[in-house]
Amino acid sequence: MKISKRHILIGSASLATALTLGAAMAQETVKVVGVIEMSGAGATAGTNYKNGAQLAVDEINAKGGILGKKVEFIVYDTQTNPGNTRAAVQRGIDEGAYAIFGPVFSGPIGASMQIADKAGVPQIVGGEAAGLTKQGVKTIFRTSLNQADAMPKLAEYFKNDVKAQSVAVVWVNNDFGKGGRDAIMPELTKRGIKIAADIATESAQADFAADAIKVKASSADAVFVYLNEEESARFLRAIKQQGYDKPIVGETTLLGAKVIELAGEAAEGAKGHVGLSVDAPNPLFAEFGKKFQAKFNYKSDHNGIKGYSGMYMLKYVTEKAGKVDREAFLKLAHGIVIRTKDEPGILIDSKFDDKGDVDRESFLAEVKKGQQVITGTLPPVNKF
Repeated sequence: MKISKRHILIGSASLATALTLGAAMAQETVKVVGVIEMSGAGATAGTNYKNGAQLAVDEINAKGGILGKKVEFIVYDTQTNPGNTRAAVQRGIDEGAYAIFGPVFSGPIGASMQIADKAGVPQIVGGEAAGLTKQGVKTIFRTSLNQADAMPKLAEYFKNDVKAQSVAVVWVNNDFGKGGRDAIMPELTKRGIKIAADIATESAQADFAADAIKVKASSADAVFVYLNEEESARFLRAIKQQGYDKPIVGETTLLGAKVIELAGEAAEGAKGHVGLSVDAPNPLFAEFGKKFQAKFNYKSDHNGIKGYSGMYMLKYVTEKAGKVDREAFLKLAHGIVIRTKDEPGILIDSKFDDKGDVDRESFLAEVKKGQQVITGTLPPVNKF
């Protein structure tokens, strides 16, 4: 069939019209692409993060959106795979995302953040690894405390509350685990606490019996556990089966709702430092927890709070800038202080520094009768 000039002109006009309509629709919404671990080793953390963000999006849209524009939240499952994460971030950028939301695990963040940085697209993540914000990336903002800020608080807890003179360190051999190990060990040593054992484990490891035996054989006064959620539960069961009766201390991942559910009685008595918790003495956290439970029919962990508050951070900064503009967002977000009196959705007064790290209060907690109980509140690293 011969294609006439008239057909070409009509086709070109149709394409131009489609592109114009697509651009107009994009301008009517604030497109946020979630690049999140919905399956694989990070599924528990990723699902909580996504659900918290979705709850915020639903609320924001019900109140008119951001600057009168509805938030369009599209989520791509990375399967907790760094390669998939890179592809999903690039896809989001190609689709014109105003911001990338996620991932949660530090390894996939490290594998993808340079792509967002090169494109100048804000990326709001949930990872804790200290190295993420040491690489000069200007587009990353984390909703977790940096390990470099959290571990000194935990080391103080070992010294002053646990009164340990020696500690066995159990960590997962990935970016998250290595970052935590490298951050906690010098802080313990600085306070005169001996490292009785340095035990590396693998991501998705099923059997922790040998590691539990090593901890018990070390005769340490306490054990520091820095594993992902499912592995934390498995380790707790394994160490309790060894009859271990000394303090088991960890960071946020050890004391989460999913860990307590999976570990059962083995979680009883576990202690540590948590950055965020629906059980904290904060009415905004409690209100969020009730809404999350009602919508998703389970209790949110810290990742749900990170997803929710992260979306409200995006809203606050954008509205403060007065326009949906990536460059304006990045310029304003670095150094910004967001207080709950100005944006209740942030849930807790927070400051984002020039590297994208967040600073705020955090908490000490212990598992009692199958529940995470907050036992103390710690101030931000820097007063603001």
